[in-house]
Formats: sequence, C-alpha cells, structure tokens
Amino acid sequence: MIKVAVAGGTGYTAGELLRILINHPHTEVVSVYSTSSVGALVSSAHRDLLGDTDLRFSGNTEFENVKSSLDVLFLCLGHGLSKKFLDDFKISAKCKVIDLGNDFRLESRYNHSEFVYGLSEFNKKEIESANQIANPGCFATAILLGLSPLALKGALTDDIHIHALTGSTGAGKSPSESTHFSYRSSNISVYKPFTHQHIGEIEKTLAYMMGSKAPVINFVPMRGDFARGIFASIYTKCSDDTSLEDMREYFRQTYSNSPFVFVSDESISLKEVVNTNKALLHIEKHNGYWHLTVIIDNLIKGASGQAVQNMNIMCGFEENCGLKLKGNAF
Repeated sequence: MIKVAVAGGTGYTAGELLRILINHPHTEVVSVYSTSSVGALVSSAHRDLLGDTDLRFSGNTEFENVKSSLDVLFLCLGHGLSKKFLDDFKISAKCKVIDLGNDFRLESRYNHSEFVYGLSEFNKKEIESANQIANPGCFATAILLGLSPLALKGALTDDIHIHALTGSTGAGKSPSESTHFSYRSSNISVYKPFTHQHIGEIEKTLAYMMGSKAPVINFVPMRGDFARGIFASIYTKCSDDTSLEDMREYFRQTYSNSPFVFVSDESISLKEVVNTNKALLHIEKHNGYWHLTVIIDNLIKGASGQAVQNMNIMCGFEENCGLKLKGNAF
C-alpha cells in the first residue's frame, strides 16, 4: 500500500479522485486537505462517499504531521495555487506530486524540478521515471487524443477547427450564473472562443510531436446542458491520399497498447464514456477533410482518472488498476 493525500478536497475533481483512490487496491488515503472544511467529514462534501469512508478534512497542522510519510500527493487546487501550496509545505523530494491544475502545464520547470506533461498514452516512458506530473486539462486531453496520431504521422498541415461541448461540472463546484440550473437547462452557449486556456498546452504538445510549429488552432468551446462529459468535433484538411480504412487502422495501431482509448467504426455518443476513464474516437473523411469526434468524461479521463492512471504508471502498478469503471450508457 502507498500513502496518498489530496490537497483541495472539496471540489468535483477531488470527489471523483477520492472515489477512485478509496477503492484502489494499492492506495491508503491518509489526508484530504481543505482550507474551508477542516474537521468535517469528507462525505459531508461528497455525499456519494457516505458509508465508504470516515475520513475528515485536515488543515495545516494535520497535513504537516503526515506529509513526511506521503508517497503521492495529488493537488486539486484552484488554478495558480499549486505553487503556493508546494512553497508553503516544502514537500519531500521522495513524494511524487501530481498536479491537476494548470500551474505546470506550460512552464514545467519549478524549484529545480521538472513536471512531466501527463498525457498518459504518449508520454508513458517519461511518466514512468517522473517525480512530478502536470495532469493535462480536460479539453486538451480530448483534443490531443484526437489530433496526436495525425501530428505524429505528419498529417497536420492546415488549420485545425474544433467545436467541443463540456458539461457543467467543467466549470467547477462554485456556483455562477452560467452553472445555474435555470441558465444551463435546455440551453447551449459559446464561451472563450479562440482564447480558451487549454489552447496553449495543445499547441505546445502538437509542436513537440511534429518537431515544428503547430498549425493554427481555431477552438470554440461550448457549454452543454448536461452535467459531465466532453464531446469534441474536430476537422482539418487531408494532407495526402490516405484512405479512411487505412487511417482508422493507423489510429488503432497507435492506441493498441492503451487500455482506455478505442477507435469506433460507428458514430459515438457521450453516454458511452461517462463515469469511465475511456476515450472513444470516430474518424470520417469528407470532401478532403478528416473529421474526428472524441468523447471523454471530463472529471475522469479529463482529470482524476488520468491522474490515477499516471500514478499507476509512476508506481509500477497495472495501468488500469482501480480504473475499470462501468459507463452510464442508459
């Protein structure tokens, strides 16, 4: 058993992470840090964990008492707060750190250490030997799983166009006008068109894979009238005469060693991945364009599940350990 802690324990991402870790055969959760709920039962914030754990949220003193014993620390803090947490608590170099925020996705060097970008399917070798991981963003995960095979093939030569819908949980647990039921129900809206914060990490990762500057990414994110999941629709011009059948086979070969990414010949729908760490891809060819649809659960494959997948790789466990989850297809 390895000892793990979660910092920033009251949000949706932390709740899903705790659900997975509490049921993981190789982890013992010894601390769930919070600045707002110290002493309260974890199940008071995450009602689905009632009966599964008697853990209580810990504050500064309790965390200081256990930090030296930690094997893995997960940071589920607000964007920009992970650096401050690491500075304040001086985490031991022997403790592996997995940050689910955006502090280290673009600027990976910090305090003489390097945060490896945790796109599990493509950085597995680096993740195996890493001590710090920058978990990818949810939109970035879905989009990169769709585009990375094309980048590695040299088939991204023109502008990329993306429309992607996310569920309301993607906006976090704190209520806002755009997450209010009266606004979200039976409604769809655009937000942060062409400026979303995940564009930078997508560009950086594609450029690394291509060995050159990434094409222009035209990304229009949308709020969906559902709670969880991401549905990404991506298209770009074909750069050669590869047939649809050959491209689908190439994608299958690319993901042949992944326990979670699958290529479907049939159209895909969001419910097929909700509550799982799966990513499903569907590829079509129309009028000289590749059209990709990609679906993930934003809280699991897009956040907590991928974080545990990275932990499994770092610690030498089976990659899918604790992540064999049943989808809510009906």
